[in-house]
Amino acid sequence: MLTFFSDSHHAHAPQYEFFRGERVPCFETPARAEFVKTRLTERGHALRTPHVDSRAVLAKVHTSRYMAFLEHAWRDWAALEAGNDQRQPFPSVWPVRTLRSDVEPANFTARLGLYSMDNGSPLSGGTWEAAKAGADAAASAVTLLGAGERAVFCCSRPPGHHAGPDFMGGYCFLNNAAVAAQALRDGGAARVAVLDVDYHHGNGTQSIFYNRADVLFVSLHGDPLTEYPFYLGHADETGEGEGAGFNLNLPLPAGCTVPRWFDALEAACQRIGSYRADALVVSLGLDTFAEDPISKFALQPQDFIRLGERLGKLGLPTVFVLEGGYAAAALGTNAVNVIEGFEGL
Repeated sequence: MLTFFSDSHHAHAPQYEFFRGERVPCFETPARAEFVKTRLTERGHALRTPHVDSRAVLAKVHTSRYMAFLEHAWRDWAALEAGNDQRQPFPSVWPVRTLRSDVEPANFTARLGLYSMDNGSPLSGGTWEAAKAGADAAASAVTLLGAGERAVFCCSRPPGHHAGPDFMGGYCFLNNAAVAAQALRDGGAARVAVLDVDYHHGNGTQSIFYNRADVLFVSLHGDPLTEYPFYLGHADETGEGEGAGFNLNLPLPAGCTVPRWFDALEAACQRIGSYRADALVVSLGLDTFAEDPISKFALQPQDFIRLGERLGKLGLPTVFVLEGGYAAAALGTNAVNVIEGFEGL
């Protein structure tokens, strides 16, 4: 399968994050994409460099105010105080209920809180460069589908599905799956389905398309009553306005069995089939792996082959976008298993 890969992902390399109140080394590291790249190369999958500038599509899925902040955030942070270029900024205040979010504060930390859903998504000097390259990969993948490719894989990081219209979170800054879906719509696809199989609900993708009928969002994930992102991903979230009925969440309890997970996958695929989508975007989170350090599902490497096989049976032009998965050494095997299951290899 043709794959987009950019060395720019190395530019996003923060040293630490906060996890359950503790300062810890980052789970989302450059090694993740490198393990996948190595396995792809070993198996003979062709790697290409993104060739499409995604700015025009990004402007349709993210607000201009948020985009401007993110692009210049590190420059603004470094200019505040000598030595800031050696420190990681984190938000410490958020505009929660009754507080205003329509006015952008001048204070950098306050602006960071305005555009962040958590304090676990650290910035570094190359965050914009890496995130933009991932969005470019998603837009580039759509051009290859238009040229006749059946499926394309975006081996990019940081991930994107927690990034909403005007906020970052969950290691995500720009929503690559939303870029792919919007680019497919712009290219003439009347109906696009986005399937998110990450352990964590794709709250950002849901938020971007929640009022739209032209993009169906389907997600199977850990129950938000106990699992991140906590505040979205419940089964009663089915869309609003024109999007009513075009959002399907299939939350599953932490520790659920592999057969139960595949039952949910089958329900997701049945809904996509009934939607009569013209194209499919897969938010390929691989943190459903049994050995993932921050997730609680039980899939084994061979189960990812089965996942790919089922997605292949949908018979749709497909863009795969790499999302989560933090058992880094196994990430390459699991990603390639999905791809080769899809291709029937």
